[in-house]
Amino acid sequence: MAIQWFPGHMHLTQKTITERLKDIDVVIELLDARLPGSSANPLLAQLTGSKPKLKVLNKQDLADPERTALWLAWYQAQTATGAIPLDASDTAPARKLIDACRALAPLRRGMQRPLRVLICGIPNVGKSTLINTLSAKRQAKTGDEAGVTKIEQRITLEDDFYLWDTPGMLWPRIIVPESGFHLAASGAVGRNAYDEELVALELLGRLQAAYAPLLEARYRLGSTPEQIAAMPDHELLDAIGRKRGAVMSGGRINVQKAAELVLTDFRSGAIGRITLETPPQFEAWLKAGKAVEAERRRQKLERAKARGKGTGRRDPDAGDPRS
Repeated sequence: MAIQWFPGHMHLTQKTITERLKDIDVVIELLDARLPGSSANPLLAQLTGSKPKLKVLNKQDLADPERTALWLAWYQAQTATGAIPLDASDTAPARKLIDACRALAPLRRGMQRPLRVLICGIPNVGKSTLINTLSAKRQAKTGDEAGVTKIEQRITLEDDFYLWDTPGMLWPRIIVPESGFHLAASGAVGRNAYDEELVALELLGRLQAAYAPLLEARYRLGSTPEQIAAMPDHELLDAIGRKRGAVMSGGRINVQKAAELVLTDFRSGAIGRITLETPPQFEAWLKAGKAVEAERRRQKLERAKARGKGTGRRDPDAGDPRS
């Protein structure tokens, strides 16, 4: 199953970011610390070019601290890039964001040369909560649904520090299947774009491989972590549903309800501190995804050429072979 979600307002967001970037000194990309690679927008990387970037691994309190350290090192090794972990609801570490931006643009100080920062991120990554924490006001709407913020906002954090907030934006095509599942599991994708049972099964498979003890501690299934790790994912989902009371008449498991329970527990951190991917894993997935995407585009181009053959021009209904 390929998960894709790109509502109409995201096209406007892309245009807004492109225009705003002309006057921006530092770009903050807010990432989900539980899926740092999957929540990084490759389209944003294209738009921002060589501008200094600060990668903020948000929701660090929900993520695996050992894997967070790996991701911080991975991003900090990149050119003109800083990286910090953050819990957007905690006032004290939020100050680190301002200081980290100033370190990336040390010459931008004072009212004559104010530091101009753009903050971007995928939907439901915690941007609005972070901005409210930084400004000590409820300047941005917050919610647990993807796509709450729909318009650009400018917020003055200090006299010479201006922050532009933009709506959450995914990318037109998700080429890494694993990323699609991870984004759906985190709540970054609209509910109408995926099947909750399939996403829950994919999530359980990832947790069985790396966090089986946490599954046993949360659901008390009476199995050892080794047994949980070896269990087929659909059987594990049924066992969780039965344990949590998702049972219909005749003893049948309400799989939909069981899936919702698992996703809710992951999103809230009830299962434990979890990170779904490591840098080497994500790099391998991305390499495979790029290969598949290149082949898809090659085949699309061949079809377009075949349909336009003999007319002296490309078939207008063939689509743009660059997309």
